Amino acid sequence: MRIGLLTEGGHPYVSGDAWLWCERLVRGLEQHEFDVYALGHGPHQDADGHRVPLPPQVRRVRTAPLRTAEGPAYGRRARRRFAECYEELAGAVCARAGAAGGVPGAEEPGTPGSLADRFGSALYGLAELARDKGGLAGALRSDIAVRALERACRAPRALCAAHEARVSDLLTIAAHLERALRPLSLDWYDDDTLGAADLCHATTGGPPALCGLLARHFCGVPLLVTEYAVHLRTHYLTSGPHTAAPAVRAVLAAFHGRLAAEVYRAAELLTAGDAHARRWQERCGADRARIRTVYPGTAAERFAEAAEPALRTDPGTLVWAGQVDPAKDLETLLYAFAEVRREEPKTRLRVLGTPAGPEGAAYLGHCRTLAARLFPDAAEGDQPVSFEETGGPAKQTGVADAYAACAVAVHSGGAEGFPAGLVEAMLSGRATVSTDVGAVAEVIGGTGLVVPPHDPRALAEACVALLRDPERRARLGAAARARALELFTVERNTMAFHGIYLEIAARCPVRRGAPDEPRPFAAPAESLVPGHWTGPEDHAQPRGVPAWAADSTQPSVEEAR
Repeated sequence: MRIGLLTEGGHPYVSGDAWLWCERLVRGLEQHEFDVYALGHGPHQDADGHRVPLPPQVRRVRTAPLRTAEGPAYGRRARRRFAECYEELAGAVCARAGAAGGVPGAEEPGTPGSLADRFGSALYGLAELARDKGGLAGALRSDIAVRALERACRAPRALCAAHEARVSDLLTIAAHLERALRPLSLDWYDDDTLGAADLCHATTGGPPALCGLLARHFCGVPLLVTEYAVHLRTHYLTSGPHTAAPAVRAVLAAFHGRLAAEVYRAAELLTAGDAHARRWQERCGADRARIRTVYPGTAAERFAEAAEPALRTDPGTLVWAGQVDPAKDLETLLYAFAEVRREEPKTRLRVLGTPAGPEGAAYLGHCRTLAARLFPDAAEGDQPVSFEETGGPAKQTGVADAYAACAVAVHSGGAEGFPAGLVEAMLSGRATVSTDVGAVAEVIGGTGLVVPPHDPRALAEACVALLRDPERRARLGAAARARALELFTVERNTMAFHGIYLEIAARCPVRRGAPDEPRPFAAPAESLVPGHWTGPEDHAQPRGVPAWAADSTQPSVEEAR
């Protein structure tokens, strides 16, 4: 099969959160051909030095950094057409949803005049205009767009918060929608690009999924969408009260909700990284029957040595490893460790991680200060808490060595998607103590201790219980490794997507191309008829017909067998 792989800031460039997963997927499915379409936001995509070496199955790579560009000048008829489509889009976004629960985009499409159908019709109308006129960039930033947004926000059935939108808010909304709709102006939607693919695989929600949506609309290519972090949830988490005015947040949340619902409606299949992400997809309008859960894969061989039972285990060391940011709630871990030290004075805590940007660096400094305040009597050079920054090649060996030398792996967090660091601890065969957030309980599955979040006492009690019971640690660690090897390896992830590719190709209609072009599943499967087949001397017998079938006298059932 030929796969159009749609990425954002990731493969084939060493950037973004999904690049490693995409790299493993492409290399693991060498029986397929891949055309990679990479969206991005910076000039680094033009530099070959940031591109990973590509395997032979990747036929070509096309990039489109989503920067602001000047659009074509429209004539009167094109401006009128744009105004109609954009006004319909703005009206569908700003109107109050009539679905139960009030989630934007969750109402049932298909009813005459439904908001979902209005949004989809306007979106594809804008895409067709962009295709005919060479882009939308100038029009999306024009006064026509701002005035259409103003009318939609002032409409009687508009969102309550939208009624309060000021001119500055309308300009902010228009700018955000212009960025979100930039994929409509790409030249990827014809028979020489995405139209030549047998399947489009968007490796995340948002702009890549929008590209797949347009490939389906223009070329009939089936769409598969993978969300390890649900795009709409990420938007909600990053759009707090401090980021924008209430009117801006309400309208943009409605837009992303409508877009997610349209993507979920059009995709042949959706894959979620865990049950937590799957529930988000269902809540936002996805059909449960078209969702598959495919866990992220972790390279198990990196932790094979750490899983050896007698390898340098320090019975008095706790380890936390991951990306450092406020969502990881290291403060709760430090307060819990202070209680652990009161029960087990010789215990030590190692914190391994890389700060996530400036905010993560500031949070790491805050945690260092808190640790010094909690343990003021520690001797110089003998601090019970150590902070070790890891990143790049160091992470490949440093984390595995830390797990090998510890007794218990601790996973604390206040908000969590799929806990990749927890899976690494499980592959290392270590007993774990985790807070019950996101998909943690689903991943652990009874092979570790799970406590409520933001509860230092409960976290401390669980750690002490395992520190005092080595047999229980060994039993839980062995069970955790067995579960991780069964569910969370790279090979398991890759083969799951191979099966999904075949499932989609088998049930989608074959698109007729060139006469000599191979088409998967275009011919019915051949069956093997049991019996004695002809030898090389039987030249007169039709090819593929067994000897008994050519004889005038038919054998019995037993002879045929």
